[in-house]
Amino acid sequence: MSMAPRTDPHTPALHAADSHDLIRVHGARVNNLKDVSIEIPKRRLTVFTGVSGSGKSSLVFSTIAAESQRLINETYSAFVQGFMPTLARPEVDVLDGLTTAIIVDQQRMGADPRSTVGTATDANAMLRILFSRLGKPHIGSPQAFSFNVASISGAGAVRLERAGQTVKERRDFSITGGMCPRCEGRGKVSDIDLNQLYDDSKSLSEGAFTIPGWKSDSFWTVRVYTESGFVDPNKPIREFTKKEMQAFLYKEPTKVKVEGVNLTYEGLIPKIQKSFLSKDREAMQPHIREFVDRAVTFATCPECDGTRLTEAARSSKIEGISIADACAMEIRDLAEWVRGLDEPSVAPLLGKLVHTLDSFVEIGLGYLSLERPAGTLSGGEAQRTKMIRHLGSALTDVTYVFDEPTIGLHPHDIQRMNDLLLRLRDKGNTVLVVEHKPEAIAIADHVVDLGPGAGTAGGTICYEGTLEGLRASGTITGRHLDDRAVLKETVRTPKGKLEIRGATRHNLQDVDVDIPLGVLCVVTGVAGSGKSSLIHGSIPPGAGVVSVDQGAIKGSRRSNPATYTGLLDPIRKAFAKANGVKPALFSANSEGACPNCNGAGVIYVDLGMMAGVETPCEECEGKRFQAAVLEYHLGGRDISEVLAMSVTEAQEFFGAGDARTPAAHAILERLADVGLGYLSLGQPLTTLSGGERQRLKLATHMADKGGVYVLDEPTTGLHLADVEHLLGLLDRLVESGKSVIVIEHHQAVMAHADWIIDLGPGAGHDGGRIVFEGTPADLVAARSTLTGEHLAAYVGA
Repeated sequence: MSMAPRTDPHTPALHAADSHDLIRVHGARVNNLKDVSIEIPKRRLTVFTGVSGSGKSSLVFSTIAAESQRLINETYSAFVQGFMPTLARPEVDVLDGLTTAIIVDQQRMGADPRSTVGTATDANAMLRILFSRLGKPHIGSPQAFSFNVASISGAGAVRLERAGQTVKERRDFSITGGMCPRCEGRGKVSDIDLNQLYDDSKSLSEGAFTIPGWKSDSFWTVRVYTESGFVDPNKPIREFTKKEMQAFLYKEPTKVKVEGVNLTYEGLIPKIQKSFLSKDREAMQPHIREFVDRAVTFATCPECDGTRLTEAARSSKIEGISIADACAMEIRDLAEWVRGLDEPSVAPLLGKLVHTLDSFVEIGLGYLSLERPAGTLSGGEAQRTKMIRHLGSALTDVTYVFDEPTIGLHPHDIQRMNDLLLRLRDKGNTVLVVEHKPEAIAIADHVVDLGPGAGTAGGTICYEGTLEGLRASGTITGRHLDDRAVLKETVRTPKGKLEIRGATRHNLQDVDVDIPLGVLCVVTGVAGSGKSSLIHGSIPPGAGVVSVDQGAIKGSRRSNPATYTGLLDPIRKAFAKANGVKPALFSANSEGACPNCNGAGVIYVDLGMMAGVETPCEECEGKRFQAAVLEYHLGGRDISEVLAMSVTEAQEFFGAGDARTPAAHAILERLADVGLGYLSLGQPLTTLSGGERQRLKLATHMADKGGVYVLDEPTTGLHLADVEHLLGLLDRLVESGKSVIVIEHHQAVMAHADWIIDLGPGAGHDGGRIVFEGTPADLVAARSTLTGEHLAAYVGA
């Protein structure tokens, strides 16, 4: 290839277009940011550090990334914008030098039962094309292999205009889909256990129903059945005729009259499905949730054997492998199989498919299979799955924004993640990473440390520059960067054991293990080695285990730490007692709510295709309560001032003086104990991070009587300085007589354990075995596993 020679002998001056090498932020005031101004270098890797709640996410996600996305959305036509989420402009004076932002966060992937790892990454789409071209026997287009497309056929007359005349013609059509007709592409069928709905030895008039809330005098439930005339209410259910049983369980909705009132009668099963099963399980009241868990069983679909596909789709094979077999393979095995296919007619497709599958292996997810439901991935796995589509992207000069990409990664896998981040940077992209792990901070070209504290005590830039400069800076992050936990000199003696026998869930290979009780037991192993399968999936039911995970807390924007933990009840009662009025006045969801904003504190104006606007309510000035309610005081503060306090302030306020409320103080102590002292009592739950959600759940469970706690990566989102605090909390839990089982990758927690169970040696089918059981000191001395090697390096042994 020839290139034209350059005639200018002098080095040209810097082109004006090359001078935009900084992202400038001036006067950012989002959430707790205090007029932050900063310049971030483009085409470099910048890591943002600081304690939890210091304002990292507010600066990176809610300011820089949010404004970039808003500006891109504005380039679409008004019609298209009408279908897009509306974003308000962040509270910032100047934002300059932005490029397209791609956010790769830890939000769990949609829990839609038909969403799998394969559908989320386009790997399934490529496999479907491959099987439609090469599969024998040939059964149809790629749709014939899709479990999201049902087979449909139809026929009828159509009218056509021909030469000025209307002609009728018969046409028929058919779509061959791959969806299993029995389970509708879900792989599972739900069955209702009738014994949980009624006692068949009793008649309806004797109170046969055992469904919560179904009282014998209720018009809408029991009396519709007893007075419908379709069944005999005085005959035991087990003696119903076939016709009566059919009407009782399955009858279509039918109008009936009960005492002159028109009501709808329908079979018990469809009624239960509509009233209980169509609701989100997490949003149910605890006793309803227990009933649903008892009454509904999910079994593998007997027709498709859980593959979600029709028999035809499963019968078409390439070299003896069907698409169902391919999706069930571990991705690294599937990559090898695809590599072995030699078919020039689909060579470009094979190349692209191998590249996608290799990206999974490269990113440390080779142990997954394409059929794995997307909703079952952990936050870290979901984030890495989203990364796959960006690794091979041809885009450059993009800003990639990562939220703690090392979450859920064993120390062994962190180096691999670092290499991927550097690869994205070396392609000419700007990479912004919010991170706490020293191993990930180490690769930064530029470090920004926010703080000094959390909440109102944070929101300022404490340091900006190189990693060496951070170490010498004296900031909290700088001081703790080289912290190393030491191995305990003595470990606690177990007070019992929890036996797991013959565990085979997912990749576990007939595992027998005794989990010691009354101590701090840490379960370790590389990502995908079987830790969650062992602890969450194999502990026998009825063992009294309280599981505290990082799943979303269901609740509206009105829910906050005060309502979730039950703290608001003693506060309302204390206000009511001090002022001689009803407690309901001090609830923003009840009588005391501002009538203008209904207690939300903001008025939301939907401007159609333009960004919706949220403005503080003018009547209550965002305080959420009626003016009359704010005249009642407790200890010199009104209810809105109390809800604006941080946990630490409120702890002091309710601990002594006129406002002394022991019940509220006890809950606040637990919140401070789990490291949430900076949260304000009225902060909406929707704004909390995964780690904060887990610690909030832990605080509410600490008062439970449960003897065994299971914590899933409690160091998620914790600053180095807070890890020490967490270790103290775990010790206090154990000393109070509880058993604590922690699934964790952080070496400080491993070093602090009384007992370690290490799974491995690898991930997927290379894992699923116990490779070590014993004390941390023995693990370090043996160095027989990957975890042992990394822990030995960490403690400097």
